[in-house]
Amino acid sequence: MAPLTILVASYTDSIYTLSFDPTPSTGSPTLNLLARTIVGHHPSWIASHPSNKSLIYTGLEQADGEVVAIKYGRSGTVEGGEVVARAKSGGAHPCTLLVTEDELIIGNYTSGTIATLPISTSAPYILSPNPWTLSMPFEHVGRNKARQSSSHPHQIVFNPLNQTENELLVPDLGADKVWRLTKRGDSKWSICGHIDFEAGGGPRHVAARGTTLYTLLELTSKLAVHSFPPLPAPPTLLTSQFTLSALPVPDIMLAAEILLPEPNASFPETFIYTSNRNDPHPEGDTIAIFSLAAGEGQPELVNEVHTGLTHVRGMAFGGDDDKYLVVGGAEGGGVKVFERIDGGRGLEEIAKLGEDVVGCPTGFLWY
Repeated sequence: MAPLTILVASYTDSIYTLSFDPTPSTGSPTLNLLARTIVGHHPSWIASHPSNKSLIYTGLEQADGEVVAIKYGRSGTVEGGEVVARAKSGGAHPCTLLVTEDELIIGNYTSGTIATLPISTSAPYILSPNPWTLSMPFEHVGRNKARQSSSHPHQIVFNPLNQTENELLVPDLGADKVWRLTKRGDSKWSICGHIDFEAGGGPRHVAARGTTLYTLLELTSKLAVHSFPPLPAPPTLLTSQFTLSALPVPDIMLAAEILLPEPNASFPETFIYTSNRNDPHPEGDTIAIFSLAAGEGQPELVNEVHTGLTHVRGMAFGGDDDKYLVVGGAEGGGVKVFERIDGGRGLEEIAKLGEDVVGCPTGFLWY
């Protein structure tokens, strides 16, 4: 099997390019640094263009928010990227991006705004310097006053249960809601509904399967499960459970990422994987594994894997049949690759790079 390339977002000034070789001739799997592309302050989220994977977008998490387009492969390799365009993000601290064929959709965390920019796969890549913006509604300060004093959109995804790609889901950590957006007649996004969550929960990221929506609540470390029919029918809460077997330390231990890989020949059973940050355990933060064997809306916690990492923020599946999981410790431990074992019920560490090589990793993209 040829080596795989992984791009790493970070809380440094760079996006890192790594090479992961699961089957080297010398023996054990290897993980090595190929290049470091300097792009600006805290490029914490990266996403590729849907029809041109060599075109990558990132958001710079700073008060004067900015998005950056990076082109890879210009020298015939994927090692280092070249910044080819920049634009304002339409708000402060952009922390999530969604890339469509002709539009970049941006979530600005601190300012509570959604913004869009027209894009293309050729120069100038970002077609306007002036983003269109939408301010998210905010009714009152939440239960967690330190984290919920305003709207904080934390992810933007197409509704995975709506195959026409005309509905967005936007988890809003500050408002305890997931907003539902559709496009108006003038091709601008507008709010058409929302899902409410427990006070102080802080919805961060979502995943879906069948007719069920799974929402990770950062501030209470819970997995909320809703039946999720198409608009205008309302969703129904089915269950909510902790992402840890032991109760989390309030305001310290925080859930971060949720992944729901498609079943395949190697892993026919469906599992949900969630990351949990700031665990005081000496073996570091955990990845919780939930089985859906009992039913689509009935996740069962079947395993917790200590990673040896601190502040596990982002992780991503890659390789044949999503066999490998790359994970990073934003506050310690570097980057590690795990292999799925026991049919997906377990994870085994097979390669790593120290924090002295890759600083403050926050997100990943298998290239």
